[in-house]
Amino acid sequence: MAMRSQVYEWANFATNSVVGTSGSNIRRQSSSIAQTVTAEKALDIFIGGVGNNITKPAETTATQFVVIEDISCSPQAGGAVQVRINTTDYFQNPDVTDMNGIPGLASPYPVGAPSDGVAGTDNVLSSFNLYPDVYVLPGQTWTCLYTPLTEVQGAKAATATATMGVAAFVKYTLYDGPDALIANKLLELGVTVNPNNVDWYKRTLIEQASAPAPATDGGVA
Repeated sequence: MAMRSQVYEWANFATNSVVGTSGSNIRRQSSSIAQTVTAEKALDIFIGGVGNNITKPAETTATQFVVIEDISCSPQAGGAVQVRINTTDYFQNPDVTDMNGIPGLASPYPVGAPSDGVAGTDNVLSSFNLYPDVYVLPGQTWTCLYTPLTEVQGAKAATATATMGVAAFVKYTLYDGPDALIANKLLELGVTVNPNNVDWYKRTLIEQASAPAPATDGGVA
């Protein structure tokens, strides 16, 4: 498949090998418990070592192009989510200083989650839309960072009640092979990169290739 939509959900749940420490697993298990997340410290939701993680950093090859379309996180604990491409954070303050990213209170995950982590107290709705989309060019590494303002308390043992579960979410489209080439061309033309526009450019190329050659004058000069 040359073009596919993907989603990734991170949560601070894992099975600890040592009780009282923060751990990670590739897959969430039935025995998973809430892990502690340090306050005011950006945590890589892909390979940060807390909760469910993957085995390698997110990156694009020379024939891939990624479009990040949506990001969100739990609204409690003052959580915020940030996009980092190579070593540069995408969201910054107006004076170009660093910030934690988009607050979960503006882009909650899931939509309607309570602001204090206690079910039924209120329902936070999204007021943020990731527009324009974030482009990750061929050969770049990228990640999403989750940062809480207050410490997220993890359970101390498998029998404890998980009182503070937090999560983050990212939705993106991966363009590979010829579709990545088209995505780069659309970027050069100043056209938004999305599946509809990639398909439109394909149709344009096919129509141009199948158009009959212009008639020539058969006379002799």
